[in-house]
Amino acid sequence: MLKGISPLISPQLLEIIARMGHGDEIVLADAHFPGESFNNRVIRADGLAIKDLLEAILPLFELDSYAVSPLIMMAAVEGDVLDPSVESRYLSAIHKTNPEVAPVERIGRFDFYERAKNAFAVVMTGEVAKYGNIILKKGVTPC
Repeated sequence: MLKGISPLISPQLLEIIARMGHGDEIVLADAHFPGESFNNRVIRADGLAIKDLLEAILPLFELDSYAVSPLIMMAAVEGDVLDPSVESRYLSAIHKTNPEVAPVERIGRFDFYERAKNAFAVVMTGEVAKYGNIILKKGVTPC
């Protein structure tokens, strides 16, 4: 048992975030996301909500302060609508450790899939919110 690390972070997830370098991205994917179709490094976090996982990861994980936005979410497909409470929930978790972070960048579905292909890893969660996926870009730990 390690002290100061949330029990929501599995040993596999802890290893992945430790191995990531600055500029690497990790996808926190909802339960509907086709993670295995886009990335060979998939971690299971079944049953966990993304908001809770954000609260567990971000005390250990520096967001990229040089990126336009280190937070990327999928935009709604034409004719569909976003539930603003999803982003709001995520930002409330993110702001606990990163109060100055840039706003979330929204990108199209297929652009999001391309980012997932190039991401360091995809974490499949139990999140059921529509458009609930988020990409985090890792930064440099300050001295």
